[in-house]
Amino acid sequence: MNKINKNFLKSSYPITNLKLCSIRLNDNLKFPWLILIPRRKNIKDMTELNSKDQVLLMKEIIYVSKIVKRIFKTSKLNVEKIGNIVPQLHIHIIARKKTDSSWPLSVWVVKGKPYSAKVLNKLINKIRLAFK
Repeated sequence: MNKINKNFLKSSYPITNLKLCSIRLNDNLKFPWLILIPRRKNIKDMTELNSKDQVLLMKEIIYVSKIVKRIFKTSKLNVEKIGNIVPQLHIHIIARKKTDSSWPLSVWVVKGKPYSAKVLNKLINKIRLAFK
C-alpha cells in the first residue's frame, strides 16, 4: 500500500477505497472534482503499474466517471493525469459545465474556493452514498 502525498491530505477529503484506488474529493467548491490515487508504492506513471493494475485503473476511471456524471448532472468531464506538482500517480475527474467559472479553459486558470463545513459534509455523504 502507498502513503497518500501530503499535498492531497491538505487539499482533499477521503471518500472511499476501490480495489485499486483511493477516491478523494478535491477541496474546491467551484468544480465537482474527484481524485483517484492508486494504492501502490512509488508509482509515478501509469506505465509503472503492472498490466493487471493498468486495466483495473481504466475500469475504475470509467466507474468513477459515470458516478460523477450522474450525481453532478453533467455531460462533460475532464479526466486528467498530469503530475507536475505531485508526482504520485493520480487521476483527476472533474465535472464541467458551460456555466462554470473557467469554461472552456482549464480548471487551473481560476483560484479555487474551499468548501464550507456544512456544504462539505453534505457533499461527502452524497458522494459516499453513490459508491454503495
